[in-house]
Amino acid sequence: MENRSRQDILNALRSCPIEAPPLPELTLPVLQFDRPREQFAQVLEAVGGRALTVRDAAELNARLEEMPAYRAARKICSLVPGVTKANVDLSGVTDPHQLEDADFFIAPGEFAVAENGAVWLTDAALRHRVLYFIAQHVALVVPAANMVHNLHEAYARLSFGERQFGLFLSGPSKTADIEQALVIGAHGARSLTVFLLDQA
Repeated sequence: MENRSRQDILNALRSCPIEAPPLPELTLPVLQFDRPREQFAQVLEAVGGRALTVRDAAELNARLEEMPAYRAARKICSLVPGVTKANVDLSGVTDPHQLEDADFFIAPGEFAVAENGAVWLTDAALRHRVLYFIAQHVALVVPAANMVHNLHEAYARLSFGERQFGLFLSGPSKTADIEQALVIGAHGARSLTVFLLDQA
């Protein structure tokens, strides 16, 4: 009896025509910045990361060598051509558990977002995407020309194709769950550096 009553109610609801409400007009102004690169660097610094501008691979290597975490790293993974100290052949890694002791990971980013200091990343050239999260320190190399002002522009650029994975990454790992105290590197990368490459 209860089942029949419930079915009667559902049928009655389905028989009532309901007009769809009109969609809202999205006329809010989107953010534009006079100096998007400076905005990106400022926001990224506010969330615990940093942005540096480099001209080419030689300057990238020089700036990496200035970083104590890079100089001390024993296991360096890189997907960026020209990084001289990379010593892990990622094409030969079959089990992501082999990367659990990765000290430093250098990867290309597709574009950066000035509004929130984020970089769009995919697994296009990365077999084990765990590296984005398990490496002690992460550096991203993004063509400076590939900077968008806001997330509206960012979403318009997204395309997956055959890719199954993508993320916006902004800053290193952090949490403030315990006593409202901000802790950097609690459950992921302890540092994030974004190199904006002037010469794409």
